[in-house]
Amino acid sequence: MFTSIAGRSVVVTGATRGIGKGIARVFAGAGARVLIVGRDEAAAKETVAELAGAGGEVSYALADVARREDCQRIAATAAGRHGGIDVLCANAGIFPDRRLVDMTEEDMDQVFGTNLKGCMLTVQACVPALAASGHGRVILTSSITGPVTGFPGWSHYGASKAGQLGFMRTAAIELAASAITVNAVLPGNVMTEGLADLGEDYHAQMTASIPLRRLGTVGEIGHAALFLATDEAGFITGQTIVLDGGQTLPEALTD
Repeated sequence: MFTSIAGRSVVVTGATRGIGKGIARVFAGAGARVLIVGRDEAAAKETVAELAGAGGEVSYALADVARREDCQRIAATAAGRHGGIDVLCANAGIFPDRRLVDMTEEDMDQVFGTNLKGCMLTVQACVPALAASGHGRVILTSSITGPVTGFPGWSHYGASKAGQLGFMRTAAIELAASAITVNAVLPGNVMTEGLADLGEDYHAQMTASIPLRRLGTVGEIGHAALFLATDEAGFITGQTIVLDGGQTLPEALTD
């Protein structure tokens, strides 16, 4: 049995849908006090209502993680409502499809601003509260795309996700003195609203490429994040967990 994290303060960015909502649900189910962060107030309210019966305390804050002042407000809100921050799940991310030859500077800035800069700004803003916790945990949502694989139309996304891991390793060294661990989960293809938007052909193609012959669930990503947030994972830092159903293992597609 793992030590309970009931009552601990958890911040999850990009938590109004997809993997972020799945992570928030798992932490709430473990009895944590969860602050979900997003940009859409209607979606945030809907998510809070949906997770209200999960077990923990759930509230929301509206913010754009690409803005320093918004990230500072996230940290202040969590500390004010929960008395501190024990866990930060820096999950916010976007993946607009754009081939390299058609990509504009604005496209790059948008993806890097949310996925990489936003990740760094959120961690930076939460460091004082995480250090005061005495067992601070940072869990980044990266991806197999970029650090391990590539996919046409996502060169900016892949670069941002690979960049997160470069940030993670040095942040883990710098924050170790404050007893803060920094790790990342690398999801493969997970059934989310965003994946559904890519269509049935993409869904079938991705399922065929996964040895377990199914897509992952947001709950499975959430439970990996929960493990990294436990006291028992306190000696793990600067590391990654790949959750892809074995997708990156074969040299070629198998029957």
